[in-house]
Amino acid sequence: MPDRYPGYDVLAKRNTPSWNEPTRRVIAARLATPDEPRFFNAEEWQTLTALCARIVPQPKSRAPVPIAALVDRKMANDERDGYRQANMPKMQEAWQRGLAALDAMAVAKHNQRFHGLVAMDQDTLLKAMQAGKLGGPEWGGMPADTFFSTRVAHDILSAYYSHPASWNEIGFGGPASPRGYVRMYYNRRDPWEAVEAKPGEEAKARKANERVG
Repeated sequence: MPDRYPGYDVLAKRNTPSWNEPTRRVIAARLATPDEPRFFNAEEWQTLTALCARIVPQPKSRAPVPIAALVDRKMANDERDGYRQANMPKMQEAWQRGLAALDAMAVAKHNQRFHGLVAMDQDTLLKAMQAGKLGGPEWGGMPADTFFSTRVAHDILSAYYSHPASWNEIGFGGPASPRGYVRMYYNRRDPWEAVEAKPGEEAKARKANERVG
């Protein structure tokens, strides 16, 4: 995919008025997340890592966002959403049950766990999960489609878009505190916001983004 914000690096804002000290600490901790589990066991970690790779395929042009590790930290720190569906178990249990059920479905259909399947077979299982067509005792009554929407999609995408690498892709400047934004109307941008490249004007956008801070 083309780079929509060429030359833009949100981390250039690290020591500017755009970010305050609490923001710097939070982002530094996020960037330092080791790509290893604290909450999930070895088998769950393999399945989660493969699942993340199918939900958010990442470009080879940069270091990948450690999505599985960020989801794992949410579980390890018991960072709940403040709500849950009545037909769903608690967050950590839902993830453990869902990963085990996904592996069980993979073994039943393909004689190997989810992480060992080719991408096409993985995607077929995930589409069946999304449609609520996976079932069995491993799910323990937890609806597969609700697990997909409230845990898989929610937690994986939230983890991905919490990372500065993904912010660069969408031109996001990070938390608005303390600087905030002034030009709030349509198609207006503040000087410290990224410039989206128009076709044929990539060099112009790159030059402008290299000055954003």
